Amino acid sequence: MRGNRTKVSCALALVLTLGGTLTGCGGDGGGGSGGKVTLRFTWWGNPDRAARTEQAIKVFEKRHPDIDITTSFAGFDTYKAKLATQAAGGDAPDVMQLDYRQINQYATSGILLDLGTYPELRTSQIDKGLLDTGVVDGKRYALPVARGTETMAYDATLWRKAGVPEPTAGWTWDDWADAMRELSKSKATGGRVGGTDPGQSEDVFEIWLRGQGKSLYTEDGGLGFTADDLTRYWEWCTGLRKEGAVSRAEQTTQMDGTVENTPLGRLTAVSDFNWDAPVSGYSAIVGEGLKMAPLPVGDDGTPGQYFKPSMFFGASAKTAHPKQAAQFIDFLLNDQEAGAILGATRGIPANDTLREKVLPKLEGFDQVISAYQKQFEGKFEDPPAAPPKGDASLQGTFARDYDQVSYERMSPREAAEDYITEAKAELRQ
Repeated sequence: MRGNRTKVSCALALVLTLGGTLTGCGGDGGGGSGGKVTLRFTWWGNPDRAARTEQAIKVFEKRHPDIDITTSFAGFDTYKAKLATQAAGGDAPDVMQLDYRQINQYATSGILLDLGTYPELRTSQIDKGLLDTGVVDGKRYALPVARGTETMAYDATLWRKAGVPEPTAGWTWDDWADAMRELSKSKATGGRVGGTDPGQSEDVFEIWLRGQGKSLYTEDGGLGFTADDLTRYWEWCTGLRKEGAVSRAEQTTQMDGTVENTPLGRLTAVSDFNWDAPVSGYSAIVGEGLKMAPLPVGDDGTPGQYFKPSMFFGASAKTAHPKQAAQFIDFLLNDQEAGAILGATRGIPANDTLREKVLPKLEGFDQVISAYQKQFEGKFEDPPAAPPKGDASLQGTFARDYDQVSYERMSPREAAEDYITEAKAELRQ
């Protein structure tokens, strides 16, 4: 690799010795040397994603000898904090990986480049509904890399031992609740509860809402639900928790975004709601019995699930090389050789053509995720627009307010009204 580009070994060393600090090991960080253009590219991920990304970049640089790519990566929390600091300081990288909940905030703050004006970026092979999630105020600030959807991961071995019918497509939230009760009462589950208490999850609440024809946010960025809706949801969750059908407060408050610290990961529950890609982390814990089921639907059969972009690529509004940044993003999203190298390391590709070429070559749990997603082709509604600015902090507020409910410091009604008040104030900022 070139001396002014981060090497994989250096990137891995950073992750292992510095806890994933987002920084490069080399590169001039500027205009490059010898008349070459240098682009800084940052992302979150693991060493496997890093190795594959570096391999793909070598191909890009060989085709574009006038462009050098300097790279850096970190774990998600470290990456998110570092990127926020860089963006606030006017030093955002030329090309960056973005989360769904960062798009609106960064776009409206003038941090992201309007990519819709660059013909170098091809979008015809990406589903329009998925593509529109990167549009804010009519401008395309980010492009979806891959797609994911929610699932219920569960230990099918224990499910069968308990004599509980396994979940099927079209099951309702009442069916789910009944299953949680039966699993928790069965001696075959060894004292485990049926599943994780969903009261702390804004993601699950959104699916529950959508199954009733409602939404988390309105098109103009306001709340799409009322205090009555949230009260009803939290009262329902509270009832299940008090019955012992779902995890206790001290178990859900240990959750930190890793599968290992969920009740299923700690082997105190039989199931857990999560996004499909992270479920692979349960394999080593649950074993061969690990399976995935669709989330429950509304009483009238309305599904709340949707395909969500697992992540996006965007470019800095201040990049000195917008055309080259667009060329690089196009390569990562649309090039067949890049697609073969990257595989499903960032999720099942959003590009329809690449997805069809990549899927037959998937191995291990990637095959399970692919099969899980395939059953929903053509059945989901378009995903909602990127959440409004302020949503990222509201996720924490949602979990915090439900913690007060689960520890019985507030009633569901009190907590719901508190959340609505805080959410309205946050969304007005």
